[in-house]
Amino acid sequence: MRIAVVGVVLVVLGIAAMVGGVLPLDAVGALAVRSAPILGFVVAMTIVAELAAEAGVFRAMAQRLARFARGRAIVLWLLVVAAATASTIFLSLDTTAVLLTPVVVAVAAHARISPIPFALTTVWLANTTSLLLPVSNLTNLLAAQRLELHPIGFAALMLAPTLVGILVPAGFLLATRRRQLNTRFVPDEPAPPRDRVLLTIASIVLVLLVPLLVSGVEVWIPATAAAAVLVVVFLVRRPAVVRPALVPWRLVVFVAGLFLAMEAAHELRLTEVLASLAGGGEGPIELLRLAGVAGLSANAFDNLPAYLALEPFADSPLRTAALLIGVNAGALITPWASLATLLWHHRLVAMGVQISWLRFAALGLVVAPLTVTGAVLALAAFA
Repeated sequence: MRIAVVGVVLVVLGIAAMVGGVLPLDAVGALAVRSAPILGFVVAMTIVAELAAEAGVFRAMAQRLARFARGRAIVLWLLVVAAATASTIFLSLDTTAVLLTPVVVAVAAHARISPIPFALTTVWLANTTSLLLPVSNLTNLLAAQRLELHPIGFAALMLAPTLVGILVPAGFLLATRRRQLNTRFVPDEPAPPRDRVLLTIASIVLVLLVPLLVSGVEVWIPATAAAAVLVVVFLVRRPAVVRPALVPWRLVVFVAGLFLAMEAAHELRLTEVLASLAGGGEGPIELLRLAGVAGLSANAFDNLPAYLALEPFADSPLRTAALLIGVNAGALITPWASLATLLWHHRLVAMGVQISWLRFAALGLVVAPLTVTGAVLALAAFA
């Protein structure tokens, strides 16, 4: 509810800026052209992810992970690392936070393993591996659109930072949670799917969707097609699931409000103070400086407004990549640094798993600087 309220306030302020002449209509028109396909993709992918979850795709995946682990917690955790990485890269960090988190936590609970390493794995990797493809994060979509990069070209630029984004958080957890992970368990018997036809169709849709998202076609097109197919199938087999709540209205209003607010801030030159902080240049030190400012801004405000505020000062592919590293991989300290983190915590609370924000921030203060620094140095070395 708070997201919706903030979004409405931001939209009202944006409209006031237009009426007052602060925000020119041509700037609003250009913003609409830029943001409409992105918001359309967010809506479509949310519907796809929610219906895939209703069909049991993520539950079936968790059961397979537990079976493949053969009773070894460390193997199960490594499989969760792989699942969280793949889910984030191809289906976005919010999908990992919202849909994969409860599944892996439930698997850990049934196996009588501490759910904390698995919960931290999902939220950290949701943020730090959301660098590789435009579809992995809303900030990436904005950057790829601005740079006019094909998804393959975007992935080539961000490959080395993404590998660091996997290895540093996973290595930290392995080093600090070794005792919890070095156990054995007896997996539960897999439960039969509620509707095997739905599970099969949803799985096929996801398998076909993934390559289309990196094909170079505007991502909102295959995402919308996938959402339409699943909606039709559910209308036939489980119509009660298809309801207006599938559309993330609050998120759409919030993001639209942020777009308007940051555009008005740029028109008023309120963000120019960031130019002196972000600096210039493409050397390792200059890139670290930009990524550091981006990470601090994300943890102070949220990663999306941090990206929008700093975007004008990331005037090359390398600097844009450093900006993305800061706002994505650096958003591990405060709860509000990433919407995915807030969604993740909400799911944990609903499942009775408690992680204090103080403890979360303390761990993030270690992992975020290590990840951002390593990712930027990898970018500078291999780009």
